[in-house]
Amino acid sequence: MPLNLALFLVFLVAILLICVTPGPDMLYLVATSLSQGPLAGVVASAGMAIGMLVHTLAVTLGLAAVLAASPVAYEVIKYGGAAYLVYMGVQAWRTRSELGRTPAVQDRVATWRVLWRAMVTNILNPKIILFYLAFLPQFVDAGRGHPTLQLLILGLTFVVVGLLVDSLIGISAGRLGRWLQRRRRADTILNRIAGTVFIALAVRLVV
Repeated sequence: MPLNLALFLVFLVAILLICVTPGPDMLYLVATSLSQGPLAGVVASAGMAIGMLVHTLAVTLGLAAVLAASPVAYEVIKYGGAAYLVYMGVQAWRTRSELGRTPAVQDRVATWRVLWRAMVTNILNPKIILFYLAFLPQFVDAGRGHPTLQLLILGLTFVVVGLLVDSLIGISAGRLGRWLQRRRRADTILNRIAGTVFIALAVRLVV
């Protein structure tokens, strides 16, 4: 086995704690699931997993080091991600529904769009790739060689665990959202809550 088993077990515990700790991705996932339903929660989880996979490959190939050393690249990605979150927040606020009516299928965001938004939101968060750069090497055993392979295995493990945890959270939040949508105007309120969360995340990312 290319990994140190003891270190790998510690890594699993660490990423489980990280995955259940509220953060920007978690808030985005819950907001999307509440307003769009369980399926959207699973799709958003998949989108974020794809984003994490991109970060894993970037770290493995050494692109993270380039990004960390380039303030200009960091700023471009950061403000690009913030702008996209603001756009999603405004779109969510503009979505309205009739009183007491559960949104029809055509009122919901298309599945591919949920996937795309989650993926782009994750990829355009430069803090994730910098976190990868600082976190993953702590669990690489230099004595076993093949550091690139070790980083790749650790990153892929993070992606899989994150996908499983996020999917469970998305399904739970989506079911809660469906129950709330049967109440008067709850669908409009949920959309506005989601929009507010997206804009707040953009502010947080910039500040």
